[in-house]
Amino acid sequence: MMLDTLITGARVRTFDETRPWAEAVGIRDGRIAYVGDSAEAPSARSRVEADGRLLTPGIIDSHNHLLLGFDEDAVSLEGAHTLAEVRRRIAGFASRRPDLGWICAENAVYSIVEGRRPCAADLDGLDAAGRPVFVTTYDQHSVWLNRPALAVLGIAQGGDIAWGRPERDAAGDATGWVTDFYTSAMTEAGLAELQRDIPMYSPERRYRKLRSSMRMATALGITTVVEPQVPLAELPLFERALAEGVLTSRVIAALFHPVGADGAFRARIRDTVDRSNAEADVAGLLRLGPVKLYADDVIEPHTALMLADYANRPGVRGRPSYPGDAGRELVGVIGELDRLGLQTHTHATGDGGIRLALDAIEQAARANGTVDRRHGIVHVECLHPDDLDRFARLGVTAAMQPRHCSPDLVAGTWMENVGEERWSRAWRFRSLLDSGATVAFSSDWQVGEMDPLVGLYSAATRAGLDGSQGWTADERVGLDRSLEAYTVHGARAWHLDGARGRIAPGMDADLVVWSSDLYRHEHDPAGLLGEHAETTIVGGRVVHSLGAVVDRVGAPVADDPVAAGGAAPDAHVHTH
Repeated sequence: MMLDTLITGARVRTFDETRPWAEAVGIRDGRIAYVGDSAEAPSARSRVEADGRLLTPGIIDSHNHLLLGFDEDAVSLEGAHTLAEVRRRIAGFASRRPDLGWICAENAVYSIVEGRRPCAADLDGLDAAGRPVFVTTYDQHSVWLNRPALAVLGIAQGGDIAWGRPERDAAGDATGWVTDFYTSAMTEAGLAELQRDIPMYSPERRYRKLRSSMRMATALGITTVVEPQVPLAELPLFERALAEGVLTSRVIAALFHPVGADGAFRARIRDTVDRSNAEADVAGLLRLGPVKLYADDVIEPHTALMLADYANRPGVRGRPSYPGDAGRELVGVIGELDRLGLQTHTHATGDGGIRLALDAIEQAARANGTVDRRHGIVHVECLHPDDLDRFARLGVTAAMQPRHCSPDLVAGTWMENVGEERWSRAWRFRSLLDSGATVAFSSDWQVGEMDPLVGLYSAATRAGLDGSQGWTADERVGLDRSLEAYTVHGARAWHLDGARGRIAPGMDADLVVWSSDLYRHEHDPAGLLGEHAETTIVGGRVVHSLGAVVDRVGAPVADDPVAAGGAAPDAHVHTH
């Protein structure tokens, strides 16, 4: 047997029970054909020397909003933790961009103003032209508007909008704060209004974000990305990206199911999935299948559903996303989707929302007699002890984001809202893994950094990126188990465990060569933040390289790399 490519001299973590470690991996026709010792490997047309670097299965990022990447025509508020800094950045951006009709900003934190929500008055005087200002929070669940924006949108006069719920004071006046944004913005009516009024949501700007996010994912060693919330109206953006060769990593697109959608809409989803997958691309770069739902909102603005009152809001427990008796309509929706053969990916952050989603999944399986559907619950931020073992028992995936538990993101809002007596329920990575549950790690880009190395560090430390404020140490997860959650568990979550997530003969050749042996940082996780993905391989093709192992991006041996969505034919690897 002649291999296309042989990678030698690596420290290969296979996650395959028959051979957990190896030093060489051979690729043929886009799949792994050899795993073992370098000396016993078959001949190969090209040979790559890894020089002791760690080689792992490609990272599967099970919740990554490719459509929410940074916008070059908006100002980033990442790292701005005071109102003064927010105002400085927005004012500076406004003065530099007189060409824009709207001033848009992204990634505001909830704790900018102590003791209350930010309001429209906080944004007064930032722009000499008096343009409307539109600010999204870091989690995309709330929006902050200035007075001109309230007037332009008709909210100041008591009007409503399709993409959120404006908060009002005792007199009925809009405060400038809008909740329930992301659950409403991706409905047909919400998206249409956004595209009409807010330039940041134009199809072309959304496509620009998709392209830049995909480049980032591939460069970070992510070989499969789950885009968790694609409205049917925006599916053409992904089809365009596939046609134009933008999808350098594989994408699984979860179609968004709005609250209130009926059986006809669910039939449209089923038909869309069937049509798309029947026309699947040869390279396997785009696949549909999961359906995104919401059980509740988020904890920071007190809108996630809790089983008991918020610690700092007596009498307030949030609310379910679905109406009716405690959101029980969700039970019927998940039941019907399950009957249609569709896998669900349900947002739930509060312990009440998580229990509601688990109840719905359990009842769906019982009513329909289905097994191994592998429905997922995403975030699982505050988990009641009585519900922990239900994930493994029901075969439900916990799609979780290690970075979300970092104190530099949740101190001052999440922690205070939940209250210290419930901190032990926070992001229970280790407990869920110990219970036998599938825990698929992910980034939730751009809510958190996309880099899986940040996730590995956060899971190991539960501290800020500067190493400070580590908390809930009992739920820390070491490097090997975290890598397994990003690979083996990620593949299992999406019914891909026969093709991805492990390095074994017959599996897809989706691989990452890291900058060094990451295991040397097992006892000092901070060192992970200084590492990087050196080379990313998808389907046997080198789609990212920094040059230390492979000269340039390209296909080691592919008859037509450009047709496969790849780089120019003159790209090459080291050959011997």
